[in-house]
Amino acid sequence: MSNQQVALITGAASGIGLATAEALVSSGRTVVLADVNIEAGESEAERIGGTFVPADLSRREGCSLLAEEVLDRFGRCDILVNNAGIQHVAAIEDFPEEKWDFIINLMLTAPFLLCKYFWPSMRERGWGRIVNINSAHGLRASEFKVAYISAKHGLAGLTKTAALEGGPQGITVNSICPAYVRTPLVENQIDAQAATHGIAPEEVISDIMLKKVAVKKLIEPNEIGELVVYLCSDAAACITGSMLTIDCGWTAG
Repeated sequence: MSNQQVALITGAASGIGLATAEALVSSGRTVVLADVNIEAGESEAERIGGTFVPADLSRREGCSLLAEEVLDRFGRCDILVNNAGIQHVAAIEDFPEEKWDFIINLMLTAPFLLCKYFWPSMRERGWGRIVNINSAHGLRASEFKVAYISAKHGLAGLTKTAALEGGPQGITVNSICPAYVRTPLVENQIDAQAATHGIAPEEVISDIMLKKVAVKKLIEPNEIGELVVYLCSDAAACITGSMLTIDCGWTAG
């Protein structure tokens, strides 16, 4: 069996996940893309030279099946990038309870379960990298995003706890906290935010998404992918438990 490092990225059919998969392929890793979107996942995996595994991570069974597939096929998982996520915009009193359950399961429970399932593989080799794609909303709150922000704050706690446990075993765990990234998830928010706030879609970008940042631009997905590659390098061996911001200055104030 090859000694090449195996990297798993969830939510990898588009956006940050896909850019991260591309960056890790370029860095010489064997890359597994996991996503619920089978058509896009298969197409992108073939394009970049990765392997696609369909997975519904909103269900515990989906998490365990994904871990079993990766370990059965490759015998290891050295790098885990927990990226899969979704957004729903609504006031607390109007927020659907089923949406709360779905988002918490997908964005907090799934990262915990995948950490748990792949931990022995990393510990056995004395080396592992777990990168949780968090958000500036893991550090700051905004209205109308209660489930998303709660999940991201929980992910920060998972990151720090796992980093303390993983350090003696050669496993580092970090969170990347970007502001708004030019992804399908963000683009899909624009109309929802416009309706919620009663403003035009173009005002959502200027008056909401970029209001709190010093650098007035949307972040490109490849910027996140390159930071993931750095965190998986020997140069980042002493970085763990960190909440690394790529937020155009949002949290500086």
